[in-house]
Amino acid sequence: MSAANSTPGDSPLRHLGPAWFSIVMGLCGLSLAWHRAAVSLGPAAHAFALGVGVLAAAVFTVLVLGGLLRWLRHADAVREDLRHPVRHAFFAAVPVSLMLLATVGVSFDAPRPLWSVLWALACVLQLGVTAWVLGRWLGSRDATPGALWSGVTPVLFIPVVGNVVAPLAGAPLGHAAWSVAQLGIGVFFWPVVLTLVLVRRLSHSPLPPRLLPSWCILLAPPAVVSLALLQLGAPQPAVLGVWGVWGVGAFTLLWLIPLAPRLREVPFGLPWWALSFPLAAFTTLTLRLAQSLPEPGAMGLLAWALLALATGVIGGLCAATVRGLWRGELLVPEPVPPAAAAAQAARSTP
Repeated sequence: MSAANSTPGDSPLRHLGPAWFSIVMGLCGLSLAWHRAAVSLGPAAHAFALGVGVLAAAVFTVLVLGGLLRWLRHADAVREDLRHPVRHAFFAAVPVSLMLLATVGVSFDAPRPLWSVLWALACVLQLGVTAWVLGRWLGSRDATPGALWSGVTPVLFIPVVGNVVAPLAGAPLGHAAWSVAQLGIGVFFWPVVLTLVLVRRLSHSPLPPRLLPSWCILLAPPAVVSLALLQLGAPQPAVLGVWGVWGVGAFTLLWLIPLAPRLREVPFGLPWWALSFPLAAFTTLTLRLAQSLPEPGAMGLLAWALLALATGVIGGLCAATVRGLWRGELLVPEPVPPAAAAAQAARSTP
C-alpha cells in the first residue's frame, strides 16, 4: 500500500504499532544464529553477530521511544490496537524482544546485573500479556457464534507460546526454576494454539492474504523449546527428546514449503517479518545439534544452508523495510479487505 492511500494529515507515528517489534525479534534471532556459528567460523562471525545484536538493540530503543510518543500523541490508535482481534497479540512482541535482547547480551558476556533486571521485567510483562490475551477468550461478552475466530491466527503464538523464550537468558542468569515454570506455560499452550489455528483454517475461514507469512511462526515453538531445554542443561536422555522436537521443527519447515507460491503474491509488509525469528531460531538449533556430533556430515551441511538462508531472508527483509519506509509505504493505515470495505460503505449509506 502506498502513501497515496493514507488520509491527508495522517501522521506516520500513528501507525507505529507493536508489530514493528517483530523486526527486533528477527534481528536477535540472526545474532544468536551467527553467535552459534562463530564456534566454528571464528572471530569474523562473532563480530557479525555482535553487530547484528547492536542493531537489534538500537531498533528496540527507537521503537520504544516511538511507541511512548505514539501513546502520548495518538492514544486512540493505541486503544484501537488493544481492541483489534489480531493486532492486540503483537503487544507481546515487546517483552519477547526484551527477553531475546537479554539472551544476546548474556551470550556476549555483557554486564549480567543489567540483563538480569531487564529479563525479569520482560518475564513479568510476558506473563501479564499472556493472561490478558487468554482472558479475552473467557471475558468476551459477544454472544455471536464464532465471534472470536477472527482473532485466532498464528500471531497468537507470540503472547501465548512466547513464554518458552524465558530460559534462553534465564538459565545462564541463574533463574532456572522460574525459567522452567514459564517454559511450562508455553509448552502447555503450544498444542492448544496450534489446534485452534488449524481448526480455523479447516472449518471456519482462511487467514487474510496479508497474514499468510504468519504461518511461518509455526516453526518457532519446536525450535525455541529445544534450545530452552539445551540451555537448561538437559541430561542425556532428554537430549534425545530434543532431537525429537528438532524433527517436529524440520517437518514443520517442509510443511510450510507449499505456502511459498502463495507468498509470492503477497505484497511486502510487516507480516513478512514472521519468517525471520522462526527461521533463525531453527538455524541456531540445527547448528547447535550439528556441533554436538562427532561427525556432523549431512546435519552440518543442513546447518550451514539454513544459516545462509536465514541471513539472506533477514537481509532481504531489512532492505525491503528500509525501501518501504523511504517510499512511505509502511507507516500507513492497514488495507481494508474488499468485503469489509463493502460492509462499511453499506453501513454509511442512508
